[in-house]
Formats: sequence, C-alpha cells, structure tokens
Amino acid sequence: MLIKVTGKIDFVGFEIPNRFIVGYGLDYDGLGRNLKNVYQLAKA
Repeated sequence: MLIKVTGKIDFVGFEIPNRFIVGYGLDYDGLGRNLKNVYQLAKA
C-alpha cells in the first residue's frame, strides 16, 4: 500500500522481510535490545 504525504520527512526507515529480528530497540524477552544493528535470528 502506498500513501502520498506532503511535508518534511523527519525519519527514514527501511523494509525488512517478515522474519524474527532483534537489535536497535527490538528484543526477545529483553535480550538483544541494546544491539547497534538489526539481526535476524539463525535457525536452531
């Protein structure tokens, strides 16, 4: 879905696949939140 917006952009994001990720504020039960990058968890 595309949304047309006029005005100044304050934040820039990116799309990621629908995978379980941690880092950069995203966590799993409190673990991984303080990582500086975004990581996809490896399959066990």
